[in-house]
Amino acid sequence: MTIALDPRTDADLMRRAKRRVARKMGFLIHLTVFVLVNAGLWLLGSVQGGGARWNHWPLMGWGLGLAIHGIVTFLSLSGDGMRERMLDAELERLKKSGR
Repeated sequence: MTIALDPRTDADLMRRAKRRVARKMGFLIHLTVFVLVNAGLWLLGSVQGGGARWNHWPLMGWGLGLAIHGIVTFLSLSGDGMRERMLDAELERLKKSGR
């Protein structure tokens, strides 16, 4: 007895698409806030004059966090395709074996 599975129903695809868009939007919001706040800190540091440059420390720390956020976001999005390919291959293997 072979069970036909179709994990790609319209509702499932819509749910996955919404989740992927939410991840991308979360990263874009993070990036926008990063740019605006660090531009403001740079401007503030420039207005203060020739003192010690303190504004590169938040830039580097937050930049590292932003880079990690981007890597995790886009690797998780590409991982969806890999998961689907592995599932398809496993289903084909099970169908061929008759189990």
